[in-house]
Amino acid sequence: MAQHYIPPKVWSIELNDDKTISAANRPTSGARFEQPLPKGVHALQLYSMGTPNGQKVTIMLEELLALGIHQAEYDAFLIAIGKGDQFGSGFVDINPNSKIPALVDYSQPEPISIFESGHILLYLAEKFDHFLPRNLMERTAVLNWLFWLQGSAPYVGGGFGHFYYFAQEKLEYPINRFTMETKRQLDVLDKQLAKTPYVAGEHYSIADIAIWPWFGNLVLGNLYNAKEFLQVNEYPHLLKWAQMIHSRPAVQRGRIVNRLMGEEWEKLTERHSAADIDQVLSKKPQ
Repeated sequence: MAQHYIPPKVWSIELNDDKTISAANRPTSGARFEQPLPKGVHALQLYSMGTPNGQKVTIMLEELLALGIHQAEYDAFLIAIGKGDQFGSGFVDINPNSKIPALVDYSQPEPISIFESGHILLYLAEKFDHFLPRNLMERTAVLNWLFWLQGSAPYVGGGFGHFYYFAQEKLEYPINRFTMETKRQLDVLDKQLAKTPYVAGEHYSIADIAIWPWFGNLVLGNLYNAKEFLQVNEYPHLLKWAQMIHSRPAVQRGRIVNRLMGEEWEKLTERHSAADIDQVLSKKPQ
């Protein structure tokens, strides 16, 4: 039987080298060491890692490039969050919250720093006038689902993913708590996608680009290896959508950028040109 925990009157914790406490977890913010950021040749400089939040932005950029928008060319540098790169002084300067991804746009008279993955999608959609409708009703629907994702993903990542997949000790209560909420969210999406081909309506948008790296990867078995546990076959409309988005060439390209895990054809530490992605994808078994 698990030992019952009684919270103290004042919270405190001893921070040491105990591997059960992530090196990233501290109760304070700010830079921990000097580390300037590298800079490539393109106007858009992305500092990220190929997690679901990182994939949102690289998929968006690859979708823009697929439309022939050359101004969306970008350099993508790896921020290895397991090594604490997000606490280097250069990264903290562009995102004081020390979370990936972060983007710097040098195309303006003064560089613009953009952080929070949903905001980066919105910024790029407005900058290049794609994947976000101008019509007020359609635009509102897209933003409804974009913000739904931003509020829902922490339950999948920090909640379900942490306790079911990453935590060294598997605890029934938090796994049940976050599994229930994750399945509720899967049900929300499945019911929506029974009505429309894309999450926010008839057209592919930043809502799909935001949601797929989390929920698409989850039901396709690319995240937490939880397909059977979550019984994803209960969500046929969501599965159909996930497979459809996965088949898009720009999604195939964007999902591998700054990625460290997977097969050799799924991992690209840095991206500076289309040729970098081409070279990695050429290793994919036919």
